[in-house]
Amino acid sequence: MSPCHPRKALSLGLAFLFASSCFYVGGCQDGPLYALKTVNPWFTMREWRNDEAFGVTDHERRKQLTSLANSIEDLPAERQLYWANHLKQIVENDPSAEMRRLAVLASGKIASSEDAIPLIEKGLDDDSMKVRMEACRALGRIDDEASSRMLATMVGSETNQDVRHAAIASLAGHKNPVSTNSLRLALSDHNPATRDLTMQSLRSVTGKQLGDDPDVWIAELNKDVDTEPNASTTLMR
Repeated sequence: MSPCHPRKALSLGLAFLFASSCFYVGGCQDGPLYALKTVNPWFTMREWRNDEAFGVTDHERRKQLTSLANSIEDLPAERQLYWANHLKQIVENDPSAEMRRLAVLASGKIASSEDAIPLIEKGLDDDSMKVRMEACRALGRIDDEASSRMLATMVGSETNQDVRHAAIASLAGHKNPVSTNSLRLALSDHNPATRDLTMQSLRSVTGKQLGDDPDVWIAELNKDVDTEPNASTTLMR
């Protein structure tokens, strides 16, 4: 028998992955005996065998989705659209935060921003911090006004500091007035780490080197505020 073509093998594996996303029942989820399972490896081994007997395991699902995230940008446009429909199911329905994060990661590598952004936007509203952070990073790779506004909203409204920092860092790749104004407002944050990260992003966005004093940056950026009517001042936290 001839060996299976790598791309065909990936497709077969992903078929199981997305089928299990639609009808997910079990698979290494933490339950009331979690502490006992971590102490006694027999429980974990038995659970793993039971999962494999039922169908694809969480480990295999993550492996297949990671493979898709690493390869989707090299696929033809029609195949990217095909997988986008399946990624949508994972982002919306999968109980695993790690699976949703990987789905957002893969979505951010889809060539068509019209197909990618709606999937990433769902990740911005996820309950999991790591999914929201991944969504911010994904938007950082899409340099358009819609992505800039989504990131600016996260900077202005996100309460988790790590997610907010991910949004600030991602704005570094967005060279437009929306990004500049959002970062200008973030310079007033009380957290020194936030201000330092904001100035780092501003250096990339503006091309200016104004040192490490937030007040110097604010004074310089305020000169341009009146010439940017579309830069909303409602983004202040």
